[in-house]
Amino acid sequence: MNGLLPASTNRDYRGSPLAAHFLLLLGIGWVIPGMIHVFLPDGGAGVIAGIDLGSNPAALIGAFAWAGSTQIAHGLVMIAIALWYRPLVPMLLALSLVERGLLTLTAWVTKPSPTGHHPPEHYASALLVPLILLFLWLSLRQRRG
Repeated sequence: MNGLLPASTNRDYRGSPLAAHFLLLLGIGWVIPGMIHVFLPDGGAGVIAGIDLGSNPAALIGAFAWAGSTQIAHGLVMIAIALWYRPLVPMLLALSLVERGLLTLTAWVTKPSPTGHHPPEHYASALLVPLILLFLWLSLRQRRG
């Protein structure tokens, strides 16, 4: 992996180690649903999210697989940063806050389901916003000693 990844920069990180550990869990929390979206026959749209696949299930299943592919890649970057490039933890947490904030806003306010149905991800995103904010703050605080 020496040619693929540069040397670790963890020694330069001054924020809370808890923030890096949280980012690691967040990354794992991206990879697992991504794998579900890519490898389950319906991408999890019907069996997990409870979405009616309607008259064009292939399009919806394809969109879930596409989203899952990006989730896996995004999660792997989060894991790499949490383990080897911790000075980037605040930046990735800030990006995650923007992303989860927008997901929450669209799911619950600007584009809610006309049926009132919310898949598990809508609830998870709403719960993650304050958690990400907390760990972003911890990542920006300078450690003592």
